Amino acid sequence: MDAGMLCNQANRKVLNLEQSIQAGTVKVKDLTLQEIIGIMDSTLACIVTWLEGHSLAQTVFTNLYLHNPELVEDRCIRSFSLCVLKMVDMVREKINRALVFEEEDFQPMTYGFKLATNVSDLRVGGMLKEVEEEYLKRIKSTRIRKGEERDADTEIEHQQCVAVQSRIKFCRMLYSALMAFNKKEVKQGVIEAKKHIQQAGQLLAIIKNTVHYGKQSTTDTSDKDKVLMGFEPLVNQRLLPPTFPRYCKIVSREEAIKYLLGLTSRMDKVCDVIEYQQFQNTLDFFIEFSKQSPCVLSRTLLQMIFWPQNKKIFGVELMQDFIKDGIKNFLCPPVLAPKSSLYNNPQAKDYVDVLLSHMIRPICLLYQIHGHNRARQRDKLAHILEDLANLQDEADKVDAALHTMLAKQEPGRQHLACFGSFVLYHTLRVMIQYTLSGFELELYAPHEYHYVFWYLCEFLYGWLISTLTRAESFLLEQESIAEQQQKGRSSKKKNKKKKARPHERDITIAQALQNLCNGFYKAMVGLSLDNKLKRPNPDFDNEQVRYEHRFAPFGNVLTPPPVQYQQFQEMTNLSKYSPPLTAIDFYMSSCKYFQQAKNIFETIVNPGEEILSLIKVAKTNFVVMKLIFGGHKKDSTQPASFDFTTHRTFPVIKIN
Repeated sequence: MDAGMLCNQANRKVLNLEQSIQAGTVKVKDLTLQEIIGIMDSTLACIVTWLEGHSLAQTVFTNLYLHNPELVEDRCIRSFSLCVLKMVDMVREKINRALVFEEEDFQPMTYGFKLATNVSDLRVGGMLKEVEEEYLKRIKSTRIRKGEERDADTEIEHQQCVAVQSRIKFCRMLYSALMAFNKKEVKQGVIEAKKHIQQAGQLLAIIKNTVHYGKQSTTDTSDKDKVLMGFEPLVNQRLLPPTFPRYCKIVSREEAIKYLLGLTSRMDKVCDVIEYQQFQNTLDFFIEFSKQSPCVLSRTLLQMIFWPQNKKIFGVELMQDFIKDGIKNFLCPPVLAPKSSLYNNPQAKDYVDVLLSHMIRPICLLYQIHGHNRARQRDKLAHILEDLANLQDEADKVDAALHTMLAKQEPGRQHLACFGSFVLYHTLRVMIQYTLSGFELELYAPHEYHYVFWYLCEFLYGWLISTLTRAESFLLEQESIAEQQQKGRSSKKKNKKKKARPHERDITIAQALQNLCNGFYKAMVGLSLDNKLKRPNPDFDNEQVRYEHRFAPFGNVLTPPPVQYQQFQEMTNLSKYSPPLTAIDFYMSSCKYFQQAKNIFETIVNPGEEILSLIKVAKTNFVVMKLIFGGHKKDSTQPASFDFTTHRTFPVIKIN
């Protein structure tokens, strides 16, 4: 017999809901409080397991009560079951619509189960409220009164009623939040959902403290499966295809509560996106949120809030206008400046409208990419570079045409590299994200770090800084021209007012990261010269092949042009120095760059957790390089190690 067939055999008879009721193994009325709590907690654990990527048939629908809630007479279990079915339907529908999941994230198939579509959303909410009020009355009746002594059974009953009421209310709050996200008035719906989510999060503390009141799974000695009343792990076995992964471990109740705490926290964070109105701010929010590796549901909700069904930003603004405002804030091309001669020119407007319409797809993809899991993001970032390269070419052509038109009407002004700089900026950010993600996903071996950090510091961050500096200069220049054209403002006031640098923070961070990467590059070369890096067998290694493989997606980009391996070798060839540089020289240089990075980071006002962790990395590596420069563990033959616990992409170097 096939081993797989042996493993899937059960000694007990597998019964569905109707058969279980007839056999008396499943109760539909007169359930004890302990049984109700156990069923609820086990169901929540099944929902969490489903959200982690398993199938509904092996998780949620192992609960027999969900197969037909109409047969259940207990009001609490019936309303809870209907609520679970409704939530499953809403979650599945949202995730399917947002399209930011992969097969390892989520399985939307329902296997033909009914999801309580015959009961209205409001009716389910009303049923939960009624049950909640019923248990509130029981809580009051069992509450201890002054001067009254009561037995232990009454105290346990009181605590169990609190446990049931808190679980029902949690489900109602979560259900109400999911419904609020469906509102046409997106911002109003998000504000309402946020209130419900925060209440649900507070209830989880009570649920966590009362989890022991629920009936635990009993062990059936005949097949050693843990089965709780109302649950049958093998009931849907025949619905699964023959090649399906058969084993599915349901998370424990404690793990489920921990996951739900994280989920409510992430959902609460997602709601904050409505506070960001500008293009760049919202994109930065997406990127920062993605760094937390959020679950598929919270990633989906972020996409749905930002880009709802009507395909308008937050349900009110066209994507074309949203991008246009982003370009104005980045460097304000003359064609978008109200006082410019091109502002009302029909031909110039046509050029801009066509370009903006072509920008919509790549920009939407950029937002959508940050809704996928971290591993899939890297693949998708590589693919979008081709779209951005085509957009770059078109933007440069539009800039050239607009410059020709502007030169005829306003000879003193230029329109070169305006839209092109905006596209180039986002292209460079994608290239940097793609390169850094290799550290987070542990794709690079330590002997590859030197050329990765070199590419970042010498090329990508260099281009990024020059693009931001050019955009800032252009923006300030346009503001000066606008002020000169404006009448009625005294020159004294102009002199007193100091212009703020719009991209100062971004430039500062890029300069600090460039120094940090330079520090790592110098450190890696020094360690290599000192034989403190584990090297691959030369018979099975080719550095050129590895280099070209790592930066292959950049071949689709014309601006900035990719650095070929021969060029990298020429620029990093140590034989051109006389006298030849030693490991000590590189350690000293690395020290200097790490110190510069730390000093620049420390000038940033209101640093977040990310900046503080980078300061710690720079400080620690500065000390390590100083120690090794001074001869610390000079005779050690152990290779250096790299610790990524402080920061996900920039490691702390450890000399063993």
